[in-house]
Formats: sequence, C-alpha cells, structure tokens
Amino acid sequence: MALFRFTPGLDPAAALLTLQRELRRTEERPYGIDLGPSGRGVYPPLNVFTNREGYVLRLEVPGVTPESVTLETQGRTLTITGKREVQPPAGGSFHRRERGAGEFSRSLQLPADLDLSKADASLKNGMLSIFIPKKEEAKPRQISVKAA
Repeated sequence: MALFRFTPGLDPAAALLTLQRELRRTEERPYGIDLGPSGRGVYPPLNVFTNREGYVLRLEVPGVTPESVTLETQGRTLTITGKREVQPPAGGSFHRRERGAGEFSRSLQLPADLDLSKADASLKNGMLSIFIPKKEEAKPRQISVKAA
C-alpha cells in the first residue's frame, strides 16, 4: 500500500505536480523503501544466502562464459567482473536487440568472519554460484556439558 502526501490549499496545477511527484516516488520505491545501490537496474542481479557453513552468492549471468568472469578480493571486498557478448548468427544481422551486452562489475562488502581464500565458484546454465566459507572460529559449535 502506498502513502500519498497532499498539501491542502494548493492550487490545481501545484496539486497535479505534487501528485505526479508522488506517483514517481512510489514507482521508484514500490515498497516505500529505498533499494539503495543494489536496486533495480543493477547488473548482474544477485541473491546472497547464509547458513552455518558460510555465504552463497548467486548471480544471473546468461550468455556469459566462465572464461569471461573474474572474481577478485581485496580486504573484505569481493569484486565480480565479466563481459557478455551477443553476436548475430554468421552472415546475419540484428532485426531486434533487447539483450544487453558489454562489460559489468559488482563489488560487495562482505562480513569479516568469512574466509575469502577458500571461496569457490561455478557457472552453470547462466547462474554464477559463489560459496565463501566462514572462518573456523566463526562457525557455530556445540559445547558438551560434563557432570560435575
């Protein structure tokens, strides 16, 4: 549900401009929150999951080959760069081109409790999956209770 703000007593032209501004605001932030730098239009889109063992990042990169993707770490920052090329069939040309092509880059600040030196990545069916394990001291562990 969107909240529209109106100011009573505005002339009709100003009220229309206010309505226009409010509609644009709800379109940019449909849930009333600012999506920040990872909002709509950022490529490649990604999801980040966590479990007891570490973090899993999944990025949608259709048409990208494993050779064209680079993962780099510096401190706690992971940078994912790559290039997607879209070529028409041999001897053909584009009639319509909607899929973007070119270079991309995403950088993520990761928690300090991850071991970036043990990260693993794979690319299958246009989905780049990155697993980054937690450091041993950050993993949950059970402590046994002994009888006194």
